[in-house]
Amino acid sequence: MHGRRKQKVHVVTMGCAKNVVDSERLMAQLNLSDIEITSRIEDADVAVINTCGFIGAAKEQSIDAIIETVRHKSRGSLKKVYAMGCLTERYREELAADIPELDGVFGSNQLSAVARTLGAEFRHELLGERVLTTPSHFAYLKISEGCDNPCSFCAIPLMRGKHVSRPTEALITETQLLSAKGVKEVVIIGQDTTYYGMDLYGRRTLADLLRRVADVPGIEWVRLMYAYPTRFPQGVLDVIADHPRLCKYLDIPVQHASDRVLRSMRRGITRRAMEELINRIRDRVPGVAIRSTLIVGYPNETVEDFDTLLDFVEKVRFERLGVFTYSQEEGTTAFPLGDLVPQREKERRLATVMALQQEISRQNNELQVHTRKRVLIDRVDNDRFVGRTQHDAPEIDNEVVVSSKYPLAPGTFHDVEIVDAVEYDLFARA
Repeated sequence: MHGRRKQKVHVVTMGCAKNVVDSERLMAQLNLSDIEITSRIEDADVAVINTCGFIGAAKEQSIDAIIETVRHKSRGSLKKVYAMGCLTERYREELAADIPELDGVFGSNQLSAVARTLGAEFRHELLGERVLTTPSHFAYLKISEGCDNPCSFCAIPLMRGKHVSRPTEALITETQLLSAKGVKEVVIIGQDTTYYGMDLYGRRTLADLLRRVADVPGIEWVRLMYAYPTRFPQGVLDVIADHPRLCKYLDIPVQHASDRVLRSMRRGITRRAMEELINRIRDRVPGVAIRSTLIVGYPNETVEDFDTLLDFVEKVRFERLGVFTYSQEEGTTAFPLGDLVPQREKERRLATVMALQQEISRQNNELQVHTRKRVLIDRVDNDRFVGRTQHDAPEIDNEVVVSSKYPLAPGTFHDVEIVDAVEYDLFARA
């Protein structure tokens, strides 16, 4: 007598690393209830799209993913399609009305409801369990949910709510589980990581958490992302400088450099204070790589404001930089300002900043030639091995292309000599 066939679920993840973690948690809960996960939508009975609602382009991609998945259902291969995540948190009723083929629409904090709808028993005590969708040697550790900052352009608090820290002990347990799976690099993420601990412990305890995560046996690198610049905790710099397993790397989104724009953005910081913070970071952590993000085309950004931003980028010389064009988001405090800068002009400003940054990055990289670096191998491309230094986050930063006479396995560390450099890549010999 044959048992009932396992239900097969396909999960599609849109957007940022925070969504990746949510999808991985959902898949672990499904696995524990004997529900099979499949990477092929053609083999699935049910599909779940974990959507992103951050900016206009991300919303479009999420809607396209929903429509494409619903088409699979109409062709008869899928029985059910569900949507969850940030986009559905904001536009639940509209999505349910506009795409009636969806069998259910869930918000960003409804993981347990999604799991139960799929027939899984949601086990809160197993929240540290995840099915890793990243390469097995690195993983994201989400230390908090939501955000208390009042940034005028940002819809994250509307989708994710107020800041909620996860207890330190739960995060250490999760890190131990990741280490047991072979994870070597832990990337710390959250909407605002520097605020960690305020709601639970009455003070910012990120420095303590970083130290404890880095002390977990088996973990070689710990990397900090999404550190808010206002009221930046000095203790974080001390632990990055002093702990050998903390990457000399800091992601600190500044968004703009014109005081007028920063005031309208409600960032709570001035250009001068940001420059002082960046100098303090570099003084306390010699050799640190600072990554940042900027927004161009904010409604009241004049040509003069943009020139101020360019001057700031040239002066500060970030090691890593990403730039977004402003996206008008309803419900935010900037929404009533309108969307005054034409999209074409936004794109021109973005290209101008990135051309400047490309030259800065090329010059920085050329200084690395003839130095030795420790590299974590991410993947093999034909006969070349592609990895990263401690100064590069996975999926967004520079890579090191290594030539070697013997194979270098993904997830292993190697000392290499840098022999050449271009704008966003280093070339090395093992």
